[in-house]
Amino acid sequence: MNKTNNQSCHKKGDATVITLETLSREAKNKIQEYIVGNQDLIQLILVALLSNGHILIEGVPGTAKTTIAKSIALITDCDFRRIQGAVDIQPADIIGVRTYDIVSRDFVLKPGPVFTNILLADELNRMNPKAQSAFIESMSERQATIDGETILLPDPFIVIATQNPYEMEGTFPMIEVQRDRFMFSMDTSHLDSEEELMVIRRASDGKLNWKKYADSISPIIEKETLIQLIKNVSDIHIEDPLLQYIRDIIIKTRKHPDIALGASSRASISFISGVKSFAALQGREYVIPDDVKWIAQKVLKHRIYLTREAEIEGINSTEIIQDILESVEVQ
Repeated sequence: MNKTNNQSCHKKGDATVITLETLSREAKNKIQEYIVGNQDLIQLILVALLSNGHILIEGVPGTAKTTIAKSIALITDCDFRRIQGAVDIQPADIIGVRTYDIVSRDFVLKPGPVFTNILLADELNRMNPKAQSAFIESMSERQATIDGETILLPDPFIVIATQNPYEMEGTFPMIEVQRDRFMFSMDTSHLDSEEELMVIRRASDGKLNWKKYADSISPIIEKETLIQLIKNVSDIHIEDPLLQYIRDIIIKTRKHPDIALGASSRASISFISGVKSFAALQGREYVIPDDVKWIAQKVLKHRIYLTREAEIEGINSTEIIQDILESVEVQ
C-alpha cells in the first residue's frame, strides 16, 4: 500500500546529530496527529531506542502506551510485536520453539515475538516467574537460547514493559535483578481535563481511526541509518565535571537515610547512555546538566528501594530523587 505524507525520509549517510534532532521533531509532530499529550513518553522511547535500552512503564491502563510504541516503530522502520501478560504464558511463547516438520523431516524453528526490534510486554507482572525469566537473557545478552542453540536477536532491540501497580491479584512482582535490567522507567497517568476534551473531540470527529492513521505513516528514517545513528551516539561528548556529577548522584542514593538499597553501577552506565541519546535528540554533540536532570528520574526510580520507615511516612522515590538532585551540584 502506498503511503503518502509530507515527511522526509533521511537516507543512509545522513547519520548526524542534526538527523536525530529532525527525527525527534518530526516523530513528535506525526504522533501528535493521533495521540494527545504523552510528550515525555514519546521522548523516552526514542532515547531508549538510541541507547539500546529497555523501559519499564508503570501506571493506569488506557494511556496510549501501545499506540505510541507502534507509531514509533512505523516511523523508524522497525518491526513491532506485542505480548499480553497472562499467568499461563510459558517461555516458549516468548522466545519460540522448534517443531517437527513432516515435509523436511527435521525440526524447524518457530521464532517467538521476542525476535523483533520493539517488543511491548503488556502487564509483564501478570506473567509467572518462569515466563518473566525468559526476558532476562533477551534483555541482557540480546539473544535467546532455544533447545541449547543460542540465536542473536535483531538489531536494534528494546523491550517496553508495562505493569499496573494498582492491581495486585494474579500478579507476580518482578525480582530486583530483573527490574535492574530496565535502563529506564516511567510512571504514566490520566490526561488532564483539557487533554481529555481533545481526545473526546477527536473521537467525535472520527479522527481516531488507527488503520487510517497507520497507513499515513511513512518511515522518517531507514532502519540501516538508525543502526548507524545508534553507533554514533557514543561519540557525544561529556565533560569530566558532568561525569563526576552523575557519580555523586549515584553515590548519594547509596547514602540517603530514606533509601535501603541504592542504585547499582548499571544505573551509572544507563545514565551515560541516556544523557548522550537525549543530548543528540536535542541536536547537540555534548551533554549539559539539564540532560542529566531529565534522565535522573527515569534511571533511578525503579532501582532504589525505600526504608520501611520512609514508606510508612508516605515518602515516595520521586520526592527522594528530586531531593538528591537539589542537594548535589556540578563541580
